[in-house]
Amino acid sequence: MPLLTVDRLEVRYGQIRGTHDVSFAIEKGETLALVGSNGAGKSSTLKAILGMAAYMEGEIRLDGTPLKHKKPSEIVRLGVGYSPEGRRVFPQMSVAENLRVGAFTRSRAETADRMAQIFDYFPRLKERASQQAGSLSGGEQQMLAIGRALMSHPRLFLLDEPSLGLAPVIVARIGELLREIQAREGLAVVLAEQNAHWALRVAHRAAIIELGRVTMTGPAQELAANADVRRAYLGL
Repeated sequence: MPLLTVDRLEVRYGQIRGTHDVSFAIEKGETLALVGSNGAGKSSTLKAILGMAAYMEGEIRLDGTPLKHKKPSEIVRLGVGYSPEGRRVFPQMSVAENLRVGAFTRSRAETADRMAQIFDYFPRLKERASQQAGSLSGGEQQMLAIGRALMSHPRLFLLDEPSLGLAPVIVARIGELLREIQAREGLAVVLAEQNAHWALRVAHRAAIIELGRVTMTGPAQELAANADVRRAYLGL
């Protein structure tokens, strides 16, 4: 059984349709990239999985458990972590305080142990543990947003536009860290990205989303070699 199944998902914002008939599945330890332009429905899909966007049609199951009508806090407790587009760290709080926010489902002892693991993944955050998050660079804030989401020790990690506004060298490092964390923890990742070059290198499989619909799915390497994908998303 897949860890996550999304079946015929339709998200609406009033009369505006965010997604239409979106379907995919992801296994434990796998990265699935949702690739598409701004407004294609990638973020709406992630928000629906986390319970932040209502959907009228379709079904989402985590390890066989339906997620519809569950609150985001309940879904986090079931093992889902989320790093939003734009990072959205708490700027006046310290790095350590931001990380603790992500551990609301864990005991004090578990939080301390997990923070040590996060600092092992992101040594730069350990160096800046007492520093205000708003004073960090964009790349450091992205690392903090990822670390905060991982504090709950999720089975499924939803990562929205992590490359946005970052230098290529920082983006490449984030990709390396994701692979390292995934190898250690067996984490499943749904990665929503406009940066198709990077996403198709990081992911095992990918789904192309256009105007709220999944138009193509397959192994990431195969999609990277597809003529239509190369023309539309890779500029080749």
